[in-house]
Amino acid sequence: MRTKKPWLKHYPDGTPKVLEFDPRRTLVTLLDESEAKYSSHLAFTNFDVSIDYTKIAEDSRSFAAYLQNVLGLKKGDRIAMMMPNLLQYPIAIFGALRAGLIVVNVNPLYTPRELKHQLQDSGAKAIIIFENSAHVLSAINDDVQIEHVIITKIGDYLGLKGYLMNFILKYIKRMVPSHKLKNTIPFKETLERPVADFNEVIISVDDLAFLQYTGATTGLSKGSMLSHGNVAANIEQLKSMLNDVVEEGTEIWINALPMYHIYSLVVLVFSGYDAGGLNVLVTNPRDTKGFVNELKKWPFTFFNGVNTLYESLLNHPDIVNVDFSNMKLSGTGGSACRQSTAERWQELTGKVLLEGYGLSETSPSVTVSPNYLTEFNGKVGMPIPNTEISIRDDDGNEVTLGERGEICVRGPQVMKGYWGNEEATSEAIDEDGFFKTGDIGILDKKGFLSIVDRKKDMILVSGFNVYPNEIEDVVSMHPDIIETACIGLPNKRTGESVKIYVVKSNPSLTEKEVLKYCKENLTGYKIPKAIEFIAELPKSNVGKVLRRALRE
Repeated sequence: MRTKKPWLKHYPDGTPKVLEFDPRRTLVTLLDESEAKYSSHLAFTNFDVSIDYTKIAEDSRSFAAYLQNVLGLKKGDRIAMMMPNLLQYPIAIFGALRAGLIVVNVNPLYTPRELKHQLQDSGAKAIIIFENSAHVLSAINDDVQIEHVIITKIGDYLGLKGYLMNFILKYIKRMVPSHKLKNTIPFKETLERPVADFNEVIISVDDLAFLQYTGATTGLSKGSMLSHGNVAANIEQLKSMLNDVVEEGTEIWINALPMYHIYSLVVLVFSGYDAGGLNVLVTNPRDTKGFVNELKKWPFTFFNGVNTLYESLLNHPDIVNVDFSNMKLSGTGGSACRQSTAERWQELTGKVLLEGYGLSETSPSVTVSPNYLTEFNGKVGMPIPNTEISIRDDDGNEVTLGERGEICVRGPQVMKGYWGNEEATSEAIDEDGFFKTGDIGILDKKGFLSIVDRKKDMILVSGFNVYPNEIEDVVSMHPDIIETACIGLPNKRTGESVKIYVVKSNPSLTEKEVLKYCKENLTGYKIPKAIEFIAELPKSNVGKVLRRALRE
């Protein structure tokens, strides 16, 4: 294996080549340290309501006390969290971690099928769920072992204004579907527990903090086991690359990325909290007009997003009225950033759009682009400290610099493995500790990484992974469909979109009916944008569907 690490010569000034990690520093000690140091600083804001570090400390401990003393949850128990970006989300996450629980983040747009698998696989005993998503849990509640359901509403943390918002959302706009869940617990009730009732839990860096579910080629998502040490290390690694940019206690992060996604959770929420900064939580970034109006309110210094988010902002006429003069850095990840998008963003803001690369399995960051770049280079940066990248051919041999191969990663941020799946773990992580990403990349002579392909036919829609096998498994369950194949198509707005080829048994089956079925069983970004009926699928001599032939 290669011993040279060309990227070390090109690190930003002040970035150490090797980091020494505090073996006692968990995410909980990070919280404690920040709350003591920045007690009066604002930590999070949402819908014009802001809370400081002291309030977060108190309420998260009250929440932890409720989990311990009322629900009887113990260290190592799993708790699912299914909600958009709201003030109660970090409170719930921090409280659960303080109680020694393992947080299972869930997309609030999941269908019953998707939620059922994640709850069954994780063995979650409790869930805190957004009221608008409660009907999804209601549909599968008899099939899962959830013992406690905490329901939160959009305005739960917004005072008098919140009561009004809750009323309008439910009774005027009718955006809260009815559900049949019984004995649910209002989120507000969990904060009434005295802080004194909280029992400190001994937590080590090896204890699990998150089960971060990621797609799988088998059609079933897998839970990446991220320890306190994994995530804490990644925060330190990112900090070291930005030590010439971040001024502790002063920064303002715009957080329009969903907190259930590891990108937002670590790069923005925890890194921002560690630096004593303020996270501006955007609940619905798809409301571009409202998003732009929110940007106008803040002298923000950090902005992160995915390509589609940047494009939606750039295409809004009012974006020219946003003041970007305080912005120090804007980053992108999750999906490939278009050259044209990056150029337009730099023209608008005067700042280079810095691309990074990571996965749920790597907590997430593997590479980041240095802040000294003067223009977008189409590459995803260089490995962060204590991270090794090995580019390998199909036989597992390391290729020479400049040649393409599978990206393999080793470092303290690499997951412990997949929850309850030793076989998948052994396939993904080799005996030397390298995680095989399934992505095809090229490492240049300066140590900059380029992503050129995806090994496993994954489709990337607006920064979210879509796995063809999952789509095929779901669609094939339709009674009038014999079989199906799924591919990705280029899409100017979302990067890629899903197309399915369908072999039907019922001649009268229509595209409209297939689409309706998909909407009932798949999250929005997984729903096909194109459906084509076909007499038979192209297959190899052993019966394997040839997706490549369909792309051609």
